[in-house]
Amino acid sequence: MGEDIRTNSTIGASVIPVINKLQDILATVGGELSKISLPQVVVVGSQSSGKSSVLEALVGRDFLPRGCDICTRRPLVLMLENRARTPEDDGREWGEFRHLPGRRLYDFSKIRKEIQAETEKEAGFNKGVSDKHIRLKISSPNVLNMTLVDLPGITKVPVGDQPSDIEAKIRRMIMSHIEQENCVILAVSPANSDLATSDALQIAKEADPTGSRTIGVITKLDIMDRGTNACNFLLGKVVPLRLGYVGVVNRSQEDINKERSIQEALAYEEQFFRDHPVYNGLSDRCGIPQLAKKLNQILEQHIRTALPSLKAELNSYMALVARDMKVYGEVVQSEAEQGMMLLNIIKRYCEDFSAMVDGKGQEILASQLYGGARIHYIFQSIFVKTLEDIDPCEDLTGEDIQIAIQNATGPRSAIFGPEVPFEVLVRRQISQLLDPCLQCLRYVYDELIKMSRTCESTDLQRFPFLQKHLKEVAGKFLRDAVRPAERMIENLIEMEMDYINSSHPRFISGSKAVELAMHQIKSSQENKDVERVPKTEKGQKSWTGHGRSVVNSVPNQGNHSHSNNDRPKSAGSSSSARTWGIPSIFGSKASSDGSQLDKSPGETPHDVQRTPATVQLMEPPSILRPPEMTENETVEMIATKILLQSYFDVVRKNIEDLVPKSIMHFLVNPAKRSLHNTFIQKLYRQDLFEVLLQEQDEVAAKRKRAREMFLVLQQAVQTIDEVESDMVSQSKNASSTVDINTGLPRILEISSGLCPVANGIH
Repeated sequence: MGEDIRTNSTIGASVIPVINKLQDILATVGGELSKISLPQVVVVGSQSSGKSSVLEALVGRDFLPRGCDICTRRPLVLMLENRARTPEDDGREWGEFRHLPGRRLYDFSKIRKEIQAETEKEAGFNKGVSDKHIRLKISSPNVLNMTLVDLPGITKVPVGDQPSDIEAKIRRMIMSHIEQENCVILAVSPANSDLATSDALQIAKEADPTGSRTIGVITKLDIMDRGTNACNFLLGKVVPLRLGYVGVVNRSQEDINKERSIQEALAYEEQFFRDHPVYNGLSDRCGIPQLAKKLNQILEQHIRTALPSLKAELNSYMALVARDMKVYGEVVQSEAEQGMMLLNIIKRYCEDFSAMVDGKGQEILASQLYGGARIHYIFQSIFVKTLEDIDPCEDLTGEDIQIAIQNATGPRSAIFGPEVPFEVLVRRQISQLLDPCLQCLRYVYDELIKMSRTCESTDLQRFPFLQKHLKEVAGKFLRDAVRPAERMIENLIEMEMDYINSSHPRFISGSKAVELAMHQIKSSQENKDVERVPKTEKGQKSWTGHGRSVVNSVPNQGNHSHSNNDRPKSAGSSSSARTWGIPSIFGSKASSDGSQLDKSPGETPHDVQRTPATVQLMEPPSILRPPEMTENETVEMIATKILLQSYFDVVRKNIEDLVPKSIMHFLVNPAKRSLHNTFIQKLYRQDLFEVLLQEQDEVAAKRKRAREMFLVLQQAVQTIDEVESDMVSQSKNASSTVDINTGLPRILEISSGLCPVANGIH
């Protein structure tokens, strides 16, 4: 095999080493970059299918753990590097592990021990498995360039400390590798089992249904039952694969125990295929050398196809890393640089804040209201709408207004409707506007606080102390600006309460209010008259009970107080007799039999005192309610309500206009105009530069890692650019024929004796 390898050492020499180099480059940083799918060959098969023997035969050395149970318990990424012979090179083969950089192992038994040690380190000392990779590079003049991944064999029954779902776990591990489009699947199946139900071919078909990137390897052809062969499989007649099959002969366990070398095993394999009556006509499909060349050519072609998408993926990652580097920024050393950076951060912060308030930010959200639009929504859709929904008379009953009117007149009856109760009531209703006004101010303040925390530039995210101080200064500035806005709003409400401008052009006049009130009572009375059916006295009483004012069910003048209804009336007097609108309690007195008691001129006070008292006054209760309203009082009550509603509308419009203006003048606009100067006064001091611009250790570490990743990606993209350039120049000189079925360069032409042999078999 060594001679064949040396003869074909130039195959794949242009692009496969690039992938190996990319494996090395990307493995240095790990993390997200390790998830980039690179073209490689993944070896899958059931336990004891001969995977390890195939890999060792490809390398030409014994270096993998062996045993009767599961041997491969961690994915092994094996990068084979064909090293050209030079006069200075002694031609020795060596291996190097990624976790032991710079340490070359020339003794392959030590490589086996290191694989075992690393496996036990992650997967335990029994039969557990792990999905963490072991990366091994083998450099030799006797191998072809390729990258292979050896995965744990598919097993059915758990052994040792393996979990009960070991089969599902291994299958998930295998699928995570072979599902990637850049992966070439090497499905290994033993010839001494039912190839049609091969685990390797079945799982490969799940990931590659068309079979366009699967190579079948049939091992142990020398131990098949006598009279049988795998010719139909090698020709792809049972389970077709676009990339075909290769049959090999493995070393037996006895050969391994007797330390039979791989070179001897390859010689035996060559002799077996040459002497076999069927396989000697399938020389291009049999033997480890043919498998190595086929893998090499397929992988090279696969890499050439995958390079554009791989380059695009690397460029995408590089753009993300460049963005992260911009966030982490550069390290600033001198005071001048620190001062300049601080000024730039403050300036950008204030510009972003103002732009957010004015709706000119770079990132205008389309899914929700943002910045100053939220303030406008608070003013118009919350504040104004809430004030418009307020009914000033909602919590005022007719009795409340009657009490206010009577309390305002004192011990007298008013000749005209009094203004005092109207002013008292309207002031009370105006005072209710203060709370929603202050709530509106609080909502706008909260929005400004949110904006001050949202408009943090990328540079600011690096410096948590500066971020904290900016938030504190901005918060204090806004809190201080709230106070004059509160005072202004309170003054607006007090101004409206202190002077009731009854001459306002939008305020209805008193005479108009009385006219509307009388019209309302008249309309209500007419409606009641239509409904009245005076059939009986009971009906009349019922009508009397319903003939009340429409305002809060207040009775009209036709009804008297309960005490007057129970007492007989004196001659020449009526229930409506009043002095200044209040019934007189002097001038007449009723006796028990209803007759008028006349006192003679000669009657002495002693005689009067001896006259027995016939009427006892009831003591007034501690809480007095007003008597039922007369028609005039009802008119006064309704007119007062109309005046209240009219004047409250005037005040409401003033408040709806002036409160937003006050909030903008005292809070929002000063934040836009003066916040920058406040930051400069509070924070731009040389003794604070070092404190404010202090980075966290985590940021410095991320910056370092981002730079390393960027350099790695840059190197990887440059490497691919060089390869693409070489490929263009090579394609101009290429004259090799291409296999129509696979799209790959032909390895060997099928011998002319193949068909007769195959026909003879079938």
